[in-house]
Amino acid sequence: MVRLARQHQQKGSIANTNGGVTVDIEGLPKQQQDFIDSLNNRLPPHAKIESITITSEPLADFDNFQITASTSDGEQSAFVLPDIATCPDCIRDIFDPASRYYHYPFTSCCHCGPRYSIMIRQPYDRSQTSMAAFITCSDCGRDYQNIDNRRYHAQTIACPECGPSLNLLGESGNLLAEKHDALIAAIQQLRAGKIVAIKGIGGYQLLVDATNQQAVERLRLRKHRPQKPFALMVADLATAQQLCIINDLEQQALTSAAAPIVLLKAKSCGGEFIRPKATEVAPTSAVAPGSNLLGIMLAYSPLHHLLLNKDSGLHTLVATSGNRQNEPICINEDQALTRLAGIADYVLSHNRPILRPLDDSVVRLINDKITVLRRARGYTPLPLTLKTAMPETLAVGGQLKNTIAISHGKHIILSQHLGDLDVEATQQQFHTTLTDLQKFYQITPTRIMHDLHSSYASSLFAANLGQKTHPVQHHYAHALSCMAEHGLEPPALGICWDGSGLGTDNTLWGGEFLLINSQGFERYAHFAPFSLPGAHKAMQEPRRAALGLLYEAFGSCVFEREDLPFSAQELKLLRPALSRQLNCPRTSSVGRLFDAVASLLGLCHINQHEGQAAMALEMSATSSASDQHYDFRIEYTTPIVIDWKITLEQLLEDRSHSPVELIAAKFHNTLAEIIVAIARQAGQKTVLLSGGCFQNAYLTTKAAKRLKSDGFAVYCHENIPPNDGGLALGQLLAAKYIG
Repeated sequence: MVRLARQHQQKGSIANTNGGVTVDIEGLPKQQQDFIDSLNNRLPPHAKIESITITSEPLADFDNFQITASTSDGEQSAFVLPDIATCPDCIRDIFDPASRYYHYPFTSCCHCGPRYSIMIRQPYDRSQTSMAAFITCSDCGRDYQNIDNRRYHAQTIACPECGPSLNLLGESGNLLAEKHDALIAAIQQLRAGKIVAIKGIGGYQLLVDATNQQAVERLRLRKHRPQKPFALMVADLATAQQLCIINDLEQQALTSAAAPIVLLKAKSCGGEFIRPKATEVAPTSAVAPGSNLLGIMLAYSPLHHLLLNKDSGLHTLVATSGNRQNEPICINEDQALTRLAGIADYVLSHNRPILRPLDDSVVRLINDKITVLRRARGYTPLPLTLKTAMPETLAVGGQLKNTIAISHGKHIILSQHLGDLDVEATQQQFHTTLTDLQKFYQITPTRIMHDLHSSYASSLFAANLGQKTHPVQHHYAHALSCMAEHGLEPPALGICWDGSGLGTDNTLWGGEFLLINSQGFERYAHFAPFSLPGAHKAMQEPRRAALGLLYEAFGSCVFEREDLPFSAQELKLLRPALSRQLNCPRTSSVGRLFDAVASLLGLCHINQHEGQAAMALEMSATSSASDQHYDFRIEYTTPIVIDWKITLEQLLEDRSHSPVELIAAKFHNTLAEIIVAIARQAGQKTVLLSGGCFQNAYLTTKAAKRLKSDGFAVYCHENIPPNDGGLALGQLLAAKYIG
């Protein structure tokens, strides 16, 4: 901005404010207009202009153009930059022996580095970040004041003389090494097969050498993660391309400033990954068992680049969240030494405080769009813009993959991914984040939105706030989250499929077609319900969903089958439970339908991690090019009911003579045909696809293609997760339609 003003011979000043940037300019009218035009067309990296307000003021006779002190008056800005991956210039600096940033793991400039994770309050000034304690040396001060330097007014500027530094700790917290020696020692331990917890940008990560299968398996054992795939961190795009098939959109996501984990198709050879000499990663059984996808991220901080540089001997690292199972990631040494005890052999830490936990974001290419599945570091807290302002409102999300949302004028800010609220540590982080959001944006909500399920931890919290609360049906919130993301207004047909959510009839919904209107929604159609023997256990054991499905179709004679994956003792208990409907809730869930089919095909009887059965079924489907589908029936009641019994019968018949891959594809194709049939019947041309089932790229792509070919306008998620991570956004938008 300063360079631009001087280029167009403008005198004046620029200052950060809570509400954005204020610029005063004095100069000739033609040059002023040129300045404004250039401002719009030559924005620096990561900058965005939402609006410009121009007013005329009396001349102030400025001497030059300069940056002045920030002001804190007025409303807080909704636009706060997320943490930004290290830029190419800073990467060059840390590997340039002539640079004073050589091998310095906290190198940054105006174009990169931590932002949201270190901000105490707005506006973004060093004194209001966790860098405040680090007083700049004379060299950094000179760079900071030099308009021709890319670190001009860079709030995170630091060097080895004045900035944060590393330390390596043993399991008990004893100091083993400091500064560059700590880095060298950590590299040595990783090369020796040890598990090292490192303090990253938004929290700790657990790292092991991905080429050391024993080390990977030890991490899996210690973290109680028997089969859930691990993510891999690589030094550069070339290494990623050796491991995976990457198209242009996936490459853009990998190399973007957000630097998320990107789920990519692994190159394979004989059932295992191609193991190029440069990487030699451990086989699928260790890194990503049962999956043809690899979660890949590029090194995104200077510390990561130094760990993975060509001289370290490390080329590919397993990088997973620094937490215990289902807990939030650790952000300080005390948490790391306590919660990661027994997991990490060493802790590579530093003295720059992380103020809020931001896990690595996860994205996947779905329907030719990069879709965010976990929204955190690199994306949070970028806001969504509404057409009109809303009263200050808080939405507390659901029980799983929880996020929180607040409205702030014409904007909605969605918190980072917090996790499942089943454990106390995550509930505590939920409370902390809720307080942090309200304080950071200085809002006082007048109403609280929550899930219809009153037993969710988030709903219980809302009830105890002592303010006016509004329940929002789970699948209605899913549909509204998609509408909010795309700036849509009713009417629309929301196709919302997931594992489960409480319906207005007090049963478990999950295969819903909702007609959205300006007053709310109508349940237009749903899948025929079936029983889930064991209730919550059936969500963990696909074989129970399969048994419930078979029982619904064939009655008690199903227990005469010899292919049921249960012991005689288990069946002895399950038979009376189903016949008397004891602890056997009814559900219309497509998510549980996926589980049941995966079990019937022998792909997964018991989930070792969330979504395992559904992912196995999708992977099988992608191995077939068939467009065949099964039959289904539609019962034209109110609401319409989709009868899947004939689908099940044909699928069971196929098992005797068709490969699993073909059956899986036909099942997916059938779901796409059902979507088109109901959409035609509903007569609503705007169609939304939302809910956890639409993380399935095969299903979403197939359904969207069929709908579009039939003339429907189809909207899928991109920047907001289709899973429960988007619920809070939908809940917040629901406030708009309740008056």
